[in-house]
Amino acid sequence: MSELFRTVVNFISIIAIPLMIAAFLGWGFSKKVKVYEVFVEGAKEGFNTAVRIIPYLVAMLFAIGVFRESGAMDVLVSILSPATSFIGLPAEALPMALLRPLSGSGSLGLMTELMKTHGPDSFIGILVSTMYGSSETTFYVLAVYFGSVQVKNTRHAVPVGLIADLFGMLGALMICRMLFNV
Repeated sequence: MSELFRTVVNFISIIAIPLMIAAFLGWGFSKKVKVYEVFVEGAKEGFNTAVRIIPYLVAMLFAIGVFRESGAMDVLVSILSPATSFIGLPAEALPMALLRPLSGSGSLGLMTELMKTHGPDSFIGILVSTMYGSSETTFYVLAVYFGSVQVKNTRHAVPVGLIADLFGMLGALMICRMLFNV
């Protein structure tokens, strides 16, 4: 069962992105959309958006730096460790689960550090990389993108984003535990 599951997951991971690209191109062509021209126009709009979000990006990166360097992350990890060890989440991976909703670059740096320490093919290496791909930088998105278009009332965006991140992290843990028979 476990070997079949690994084979299926490996096969899906190999074909998923090329299949999605082909599906988007096929859908566009079937709707008679000039796919390349629309892509270039979107890239132009993306550049303008990037310029507008720079102040929000700087503020968010500063806040994340203060959070990590102040030791608040370590305190939070020590408080949450008993609960996460109960569900089988290694203490080494907990900072990734906490940092990912805050910062993409911070969580990428943490993931790289964990892979150097434990190895990219270790349970922790695969777990944190799966967590990275299974979740979003919720607060970053809210601060930068909502701020750039002057959204003042985010309503349910924070709780829904954090719930999605939680389920992404739990899903990553479940899949990795199934793949490693842990």
